[in-house]
Amino acid sequence: MNDEDVGGSDFTRMAILDLLGRDGPASRATIARDLDLSPATVSQVTRRLIHQGVVEPLYFAPSEGGRPGQLLGLVADAGHAVGVKLAADHLILVDVRLDGHVLDTTTENFDALAADAIPRLLASLGAFVGTNATRLLGVGVCVPGVVEHPDVGDVDAEVLGWSRMPLGRELRQAIGVPVLIENDVKALAVAERLYGRGRSRRSFVVVTVGRGVGFACVNNGVLERGSHGGAGEVGHVVVSNNGPQCACGQRGCLEAYIGSDGLVAAAREAGLLKAGQGLDRLTGLADRGDPGARQVFARAGQRLAYGIAPVIAALDPEVLLVAGEGTASWPHWDTAFRSSLTRRLPGWMRGTPVEVDPWDESSWARGAAAIVLATPFDRNGLAGQQRLQVLARLHGD
Repeated sequence: MNDEDVGGSDFTRMAILDLLGRDGPASRATIARDLDLSPATVSQVTRRLIHQGVVEPLYFAPSEGGRPGQLLGLVADAGHAVGVKLAADHLILVDVRLDGHVLDTTTENFDALAADAIPRLLASLGAFVGTNATRLLGVGVCVPGVVEHPDVGDVDAEVLGWSRMPLGRELRQAIGVPVLIENDVKALAVAERLYGRGRSRRSFVVVTVGRGVGFACVNNGVLERGSHGGAGEVGHVVVSNNGPQCACGQRGCLEAYIGSDGLVAAAREAGLLKAGQGLDRLTGLADRGDPGARQVFARAGQRLAYGIAPVIAALDPEVLLVAGEGTASWPHWDTAFRSSLTRRLPGWMRGTPVEVDPWDESSWARGAAAIVLATPFDRNGLAGQQRLQVLARLHGD
């Protein structure tokens, strides 16, 4: 980027926020060098950002020669976003600061199939936001389904019983702030890119295990969404024509075998679980060394590796991140998963690192907030036609 290509101070301002949001505090000289801007332009724009309370001077960094440079960083409480994770039977709400710090969280019962599901969601959201609208950049919602355009927010989610649900429009009309809707695993990948282990990697994959099987990819710093928002739906690829029924309506999907319901069904068929016993019981048996229970998880790890190996080979990520509530039992998946994945990848990819997330249920909702908070830092973000509204709130315009 050079000064002639900037196209106005708004673009420059976004580029500087993008740099500070991705890489952390930096000196004016570093900003000018990395963005190919003149020192005068950087001084002028950062002066405005400091005046708006979005950027603040921090400390002076040691210098190898000459005068030490003062580092600039984001003001952590310059903005915040509310994130909502919608599941079939509960919802999680979090309030997240611009720097990713979670200020507040709550979990409530929710019935997505109820006739009054949306009014109840609005009531919960309104009570959570309360009067704390100062510096609220927007609301992000993540769902276990497909969203074609996050800034529009129409949702297709079989597990919620929703088809073309105009969730974004309903929420925006009711609460009057920007609202972005995204698939839950993609939102999780955005949070990893912005605040987590993906911050230092340009290309990575997130795989989630739990009730379902999720997959998302960030390639060269950009979240892959596909032409209709469905990129990464590997859990609903049919692996057996005569397999068990899946929640999506097909038979033999990968998720039908290794999602939590599939694991419980396999354990019952093997005589490991009685009626009324579920995944917690199966995990407990495996933890105590039961060979049959461990075999159920090992088969799941093998099937997961078989299912995603072709996709990993096509994407060639720097790292594979495993997350989701199912990671509580991951030690019983791990060996079979890694060995099966290694056997099915090209030789030069067999060293691809696999890292497992210490899971917290609120991570889903934090991901939802991240799709709003990423707006000032990511010109390839998801805010679309609502981007200017989010930025106006950040800058107090």
